[in-house]
This record gives sequence, structure tokens and C-alpha cells, in this order.
Amino acid sequence: MNLTKQHLFTPLIAVGLLLLSGCVSDRLNLGEQSQRSIFSAKGSSYKVGKPYKINGQWYYPAEDYDYSEVGTASWYGEDFHAKYTANGEVYNMNTLTAAHRTLPLPSIVRVTNLENGRSLVLRVNDRGPFAKNRIIDISKRGAQLLGFQNQGTAKVRVEIMEDESKELKEAILNKTETKLALQEPVRTNNTIPLRKTSTGNSGQYFVQAGAFSSREVADNLTNKLTRFGTISTTPADVNGNRYYRVRMGPYTCEADAKKALAQIENFGVAGAAVIKD
Repeated sequence: MNLTKQHLFTPLIAVGLLLLSGCVSDRLNLGEQSQRSIFSAKGSSYKVGKPYKINGQWYYPAEDYDYSEVGTASWYGEDFHAKYTANGEVYNMNTLTAAHRTLPLPSIVRVTNLENGRSLVLRVNDRGPFAKNRIIDISKRGAQLLGFQNQGTAKVRVEIMEDESKELKEAILNKTETKLALQEPVRTNNTIPLRKTSTGNSGQYFVQAGAFSSREVADNLTNKLTRFGTISTTPADVNGNRYYRVRMGPYTCEADAKKALAQIENFGVAGAAVIKD
């Protein structure tokens, strides 16, 4: 967003959502699209910036890798779409980016919506917001995934991801490629092997979110994912060891299972997979 203009909250226009039902194969893979858009360094430059003054207040950009703050998030969309960001990129409201007043551009942050528990990793590539009591401005797509697009703002925690931010910085400065995970993964230590889905039409499909040696850890993940559909924790013995599998489903077709997989991947679960029984 242009620093010469005050960024004020724009009243929201209701957005109709198209709800898909049945077994469809032509769908958007949110995880794949988001990963490409967040971490592509093409056309990007790295900058911290000098202190600047907006509406009588001074801001001091810095490489603060201990940054963690709770406050109000807002989002920006059509009014800034296709315009240049503060580090020279072209803003795309449909990718997972954000504006921050002082963090390096770009840097990687994890934003958690404290009102619904959703968490998302975003790439900061712009300056703002400058409206009162707001600590981050998120792209339209980010606001959708974090669940506050319609209400406009949400109470969030913003934390910089030090290792990922430094890796992205080095990739830009050295003009090299970098591969970073979309989300900070839900740790799935001691996972049991998964059977990948086949192309046949018989049987039932499941999304295995993880498998754990601790029943408590498995139950905690199950409780977090209940909002996405039918989910259960079931024991499984492998090579004399007891594991607890967290599975969503069953689904009668692979497309529905993959849709559920994309939902929990965007929620922050890494290592999940579609399987077939």
C-alpha cells in the first residue's frame, strides 16, 4: 500500500460463497496454490527501510526476529489489487501476503486468529496498516482462510518465523531458489506408514491427519479438527508398538477426501494424506 495515503478500513461488501457438493475433480488445491504464491521470490527485493512518519507517528523498521504481538488484524483487497507493494512487488489480494509496519520486507509470519483458533503462515511484503490499534493488514485470501473476512477485523497473534524469514532473505539476496513449507507443521513424530490412495473406485477414502504414540496428542489434534467434518482417533499396532491414528471420513470418492485434505493443510496440518481402505 502506498505510504503517502492513510490506510482506513473500507466497509465490506457481502460475498456469496459457492458451496460444492458431490464428487467433483475440478477443484482448487488451496495448499499448492498458496505455497507457490507465498514463497516465490520472483520480482521481489529485500529491504528493511528507514524510519518513517505517518499521520504524526514515527515507525522504526528493524530485523526483529523475536517479534510477537497480540492485536487487531484487518484485511485489504480490491482497492489495492494490482498496485505496487512497499518492496516493489505487485499486490495480489488472492495470495497469502500481508502488510506490517516495521518487519523486514519480505519476512514470514505466523498469524493466529485468537477468536477461532485458525493459524496461517503469510509473507509480509508491504507496509501498513496505519489505522488505529491494528498491527497487521492481511490479503483478502488470508482473511478468508483465517475466518474474519466478513467481520472485517479479528484479534490475532502475529509471530515472525525466524528461520524461514532468514532463508527467504538469503534466497532473495543471492538470487537462488528456496522451498519452505506453507504452514508450520503439526508435529507428527512416530507416524506409522500410510497407504496412498489408489485409482480404483471401490472402498472408502479417509484423510489421515497423523498417527501418534501418545493418545493425548492424538486426541488434541482430533479436537482441533472436528470443525472440518467427521473425525476419529483409533488405535493401531505396528511392529509391537501402539499408535493412535487421527482420521477424517469416510468419504465415498477421492475428490471429497482431497477437498478435506486441502482444508486441514491450510489450517496448519502438515504430513496428512488421503488413504483408501
